Amino acid sequence: MSSLNTETYIEPAPLQLGALQQCVLVDLTEVPRVGFRGQQSADYLQARGFNLPDEPNRAVTQADGSHVARLSQTEYLILGSLQDRGERIADEEARWELDHSANYLLPREDSHAWLHLSGVCIAEVMAKLCGVDLRPAAFPPGAVAQTSAARINVIVINLGAKDQPAFQILFDRASLAYFKDAVMDAVTEFDGQVLEIEALQ
Repeated sequence: MSSLNTETYIEPAPLQLGALQQCVLVDLTEVPRVGFRGQQSADYLQARGFNLPDEPNRAVTQADGSHVARLSQTEYLILGSLQDRGERIADEEARWELDHSANYLLPREDSHAWLHLSGVCIAEVMAKLCGVDLRPAAFPPGAVAQTSAARINVIVINLGAKDQPAFQILFDRASLAYFKDAVMDAVTEFDGQVLEIEALQ
């Protein structure tokens, strides 16, 4: 994982949960997300109004609640906002199909499942599954880790705040049932809950 810089991080709006301190797992696999790769991807996304991270393995939250994670020098992953159920990101994917700009579209909704893990114990939960140190001191808000957890490749994005930790975890969609069960087992050890997407809205 690349060294982390000190660029400005925009904290997302607070989640509307009854008990913010508990450990919560929510399946966001049905929320739109998309990837772009290519030498012109940054210019294309900036022209479309996205604020981009300055370096790989960083993520930036947008004003509308969507998120852009930079996975390499020329690859970006965009996660839809829960405020509009990802409508803007779905529209961006459809627009690219018409533009055919000088970058490659990666249909991440087809390839990657998406879980939201929040609560004060999420680093401990992930420690049950992953060898990377995801505690706040080593993995602050805005950080991205491309690693392995429960024996599959995952992308972990810290999109929480100091008083409301939250990870977004993306991985092979074909492994959704397996990996979700693995995370649920770890969550229950910390008296956590599995909630529906409405809990985050």
